[in-house]
Amino acid sequence: MIKNILKFLILFLYLTNNANTEENLMILKLKDGDVKIELFSNIAPKHVERIKKLADDGKYDNVVFHRVIDGFMAQTGDVQFGNSSSNDYDLRKAGTGGSTLPDLPSEFSDLPHLRGTLSMARSQDPNSANSQFFICFKDAAFLDRQYTVFGKVIEGMENVDKIKRGDQNQNGAVENPDKIISFKSI
Repeated sequence: MIKNILKFLILFLYLTNNANTEENLMILKLKDGDVKIELFSNIAPKHVERIKKLADDGKYDNVVFHRVIDGFMAQTGDVQFGNSSSNDYDLRKAGTGGSTLPDLPSEFSDLPHLRGTLSMARSQDPNSANSQFFICFKDAAFLDRQYTVFGKVIEGMENVDKIKRGDQNQNGAVENPDKIISFKSI
């Protein structure tokens, strides 16, 4: 009897864990290929909910990587001024906008900013994250516990590495930047 209960519990935990994992997987399509991302809904639930909503509504499609610093990170997600297929597209303003949704309260954690980490961009106000995010090219421990980590690249980091870099002297501003082709839940 105990054996059957244990088998049932193990099967239940396995199936539940897979369902949660599948629910928190997304595909970021870039010019050089797909990037599979795992979201941390248990660590940053409000940020994950926001990213999924904007992505599944198509808000990130055609949004440029407006700030890309070699050896650091690639920033994107300005759905207001960074959508290259929108009438409001303005590369000079990209990085200053967000979605029409309210800003999010911080969900800082002890998760480190390692290579492949996805984290929310924000202003000086820790509760100002909205739609912009960045992907770390390398470990960036100086960001730990100051920015909300909400996911990580689990496949396709080589495609992130091919994102066009910006001008180091212009804080990573990119001329003729690469863009997100699409970003969707699996």
